[in-house]
Amino acid sequence: MSFARTLRDVGGVVVLAGALLCSVTPSAEADQIRGDQWPLKSFDAESVWKVSTGRGVTVAVIDDPVNGDHADLKGNVLPGKDVAKGGTANHERSEDHGTAMAALIAAHGHGVGYSAGVKGLAPGAKILPVGIPSESEFGDPGRDSLADAVNYAVASGASVINMSLGQSTLTVEDKKALSNAVKEDVFLAVATGNEGVGKLGELTRYPGLVAVGAVDKSGQVWHKSNYGPQTMLTAPGTLIRSAAASKPYRLANGTSDSTAYVSGAAALLRSKFPDLTAGQIANRLVKTAGLPPGQEGVTLPDPHYGYGFIRPLRALTEDIPAGSKNGPLKTPPAEPGTATGEASAPGVPGTPGDQPSGQKSSGLGVPVIVGIAVGVLVVVAVVVVVVVRQKKGGGSGPPPGGYGGFGGPGGPGGVAQQSGPYAQSAPYANPGPYPASGQYPQPGPYQHPTPNQQPAPYPHLGPYQQQGPYQQQQGVPGPFRQVPPPGQ
Repeated sequence: MSFARTLRDVGGVVVLAGALLCSVTPSAEADQIRGDQWPLKSFDAESVWKVSTGRGVTVAVIDDPVNGDHADLKGNVLPGKDVAKGGTANHERSEDHGTAMAALIAAHGHGVGYSAGVKGLAPGAKILPVGIPSESEFGDPGRDSLADAVNYAVASGASVINMSLGQSTLTVEDKKALSNAVKEDVFLAVATGNEGVGKLGELTRYPGLVAVGAVDKSGQVWHKSNYGPQTMLTAPGTLIRSAAASKPYRLANGTSDSTAYVSGAAALLRSKFPDLTAGQIANRLVKTAGLPPGQEGVTLPDPHYGYGFIRPLRALTEDIPAGSKNGPLKTPPAEPGTATGEASAPGVPGTPGDQPSGQKSSGLGVPVIVGIAVGVLVVVAVVVVVVVRQKKGGGSGPPPGGYGGFGGPGGPGGVAQQSGPYAQSAPYANPGPYPASGQYPQPGPYQHPTPNQQPAPYPHLGPYQQQGPYQQQQGVPGPFRQVPPPGQ
């Protein structure tokens, strides 16, 4: 079993952050720290918090243990559990990653009016820290740390689980735990990873999870954000200021951070809409997601952007039908050893390989032959009835309104509806497919019109550069070069 934290610090940026902390006064430091949190400004967090703060929601952070004594987190971190070392997981002093993720989700800041330090997207939520082994602590193949962590989080009442980590393979126990979490209606967010490759790990691909990539300040996908068809959403993941355990604050890039912001958004929604399922929460995030200038024509979900970057205020305030229970989330397969983990579907004749040991398949049995004969007789009877009715009534055309029902295909108006479980004929009209290319006008990155206000289209900024690989602009937010087409 192999875990790896998906966030990798940008060394120069982190060192600079440390230097700044040593050279400024406490008040200036506090102002600068909060000022560095550009995602909060982009989300219009002050307006978000008037609608929801995530109060009453527990978010499990499966990661390094968390420094619950940090000034910006104190009181918002539960004891939790360290499944690797035992004991609680709320007194970390050396590993920074778990504390950083917890802060992006539920830090409350400090000082007068809590205006200083880092603030999370859902400052009213509680963090349940669940410690797992760091990358250097693996080696016991019999230990299912992820399974233990997920099971503990579910049993402890977490309705959101943040997994800012990567795992290339899953054990049977891991899959059972993840499937159970989905069954228990837990919203699970997982990072896509930071290698810039079109290959996602087994954990990220697992059905029922929300895979999250990273975008920069302009809404463009981060050049190191891993991608694939399972990518569902993106969120801010560059130049992210957060709290730390070994030092007061850190500044870093990574899909870990973007995943934490999605978990924070899920906490806001679970608090505001407690009756919605995890799939319906994902539905709100997907249907209110945005795309940056120049990407309006992509087919959604896009391997890099998914359905777009999250816009929490829209997700909280727009009128969106609840939709189906699973929303855009796929149902995990039944794992071997579970109550529903059968070798073949009920009622479907098995193949020779499905026969009990020592037995061979001997072709169609008597019950099957009898069933076929009865079926043939029924079909013949139906045909006779139809022919008689046709001769008596003379009717031979489609039903009133055409084969599509009243008013023609798709109902009144003659506009054919899309097929499938998420069919939709108008924006937000019903739990239909998630926004297709060009279906909804997209405002600029993270802009939030007032409720019921029609968003304005993005200003056209021209095509992105096509030549050459991505070029990261270290320390300077801005667009990266064009996302390569899927498969390249």
